Amino acid sequence: MKRARHLIKNIYTADPRAHVYNGKLYIFPSHDIESGIPEDDTGAHFDMKDYHVYSMDDANGEVIDHGVALDIKDVPWAKRQMWSNDVACKDGKYYMYFPAKDKEDIFRIGVAISETPEGPYKALPEPMKGSFSIDQSVFVDDDGMQYLFWGGIWGGQLQRYKTGKYENNDDLRNPDEPALCAKIAKLSDNMLEFGEEPRDIVVLDSYGNPLLTKDENRRFFEAPWMHKYNGKYYFSYSTGNTHLLCYAVGDSPYGPFTYQGVVLTPVVGWTTHHSIVEFKGKWYLFHHDSKVSGGRTWLRSMKIVELTYREDGTIETIDGNADE
Repeated sequence: MKRARHLIKNIYTADPRAHVYNGKLYIFPSHDIESGIPEDDTGAHFDMKDYHVYSMDDANGEVIDHGVALDIKDVPWAKRQMWSNDVACKDGKYYMYFPAKDKEDIFRIGVAISETPEGPYKALPEPMKGSFSIDQSVFVDDDGMQYLFWGGIWGGQLQRYKTGKYENNDDLRNPDEPALCAKIAKLSDNMLEFGEEPRDIVVLDSYGNPLLTKDENRRFFEAPWMHKYNGKYYFSYSTGNTHLLCYAVGDSPYGPFTYQGVVLTPVVGWTTHHSIVEFKGKWYLFHHDSKVSGGRTWLRSMKIVELTYREDGTIETIDGNADE
């Protein structure tokens, strides 16, 4: 059985996005704090204010904290709630994509730039034009093309764009209608804008039908991530209120993707958020739980566990409560 280990315990970190840069594993998590804000369905109690960057020379080795890479006080347009971020690299520069609520309490995606993966990062004065929702992640394909994935319902406000434009309406689609989808867009050459109109990432069942809103054990909720294995594109995500990490496989970064199964069973805590990366010939799942904080769902700690593929390319399910 694969057993996970917590990476740090001196502060609370969640939503770990991992990449290999300059021969090291770099992890870009959010930074949980005890805000004192009561829990609600909008996630107001997840009132994070800055980001730390971590690195590892070895997956089983020491974790280096490089300190605060970006603080909300240095983001002119942001009001509150700096949630999950991710970092891309192009031409020797590093681009951090992060969500925050603007002055009208609408989630936008910001960009901050650094000369090193560790930071510090300098935020642009405005969010990405046309950006919305949360949980953006970056994927670079074999041809060098960079893609941004994003989306999260409920507190992440994706449901407010059901019609293609913002409406202050948090109703989901009807139970028998296709589920809300994560979004994808190529990044522009300068990495600062969408290079195309966002598209839906559609997940299909084995019969080729889109997953429905009522299919809460399989449909997308938040935390989209893309990786590639043996020429196939693996789209993984959280089911949110059913607390599963699932995955689907396709032949293009745009999909469509066919549902395959569960990557990780529920952990202690409410949210499930992750990344999957290859490092030194092995594959790893980064995720988080709330064990270190005694089950307080808003105080999470990031973890690492080795991930295994079967011969047919499917992923062995990992027990979310199996620890070292």
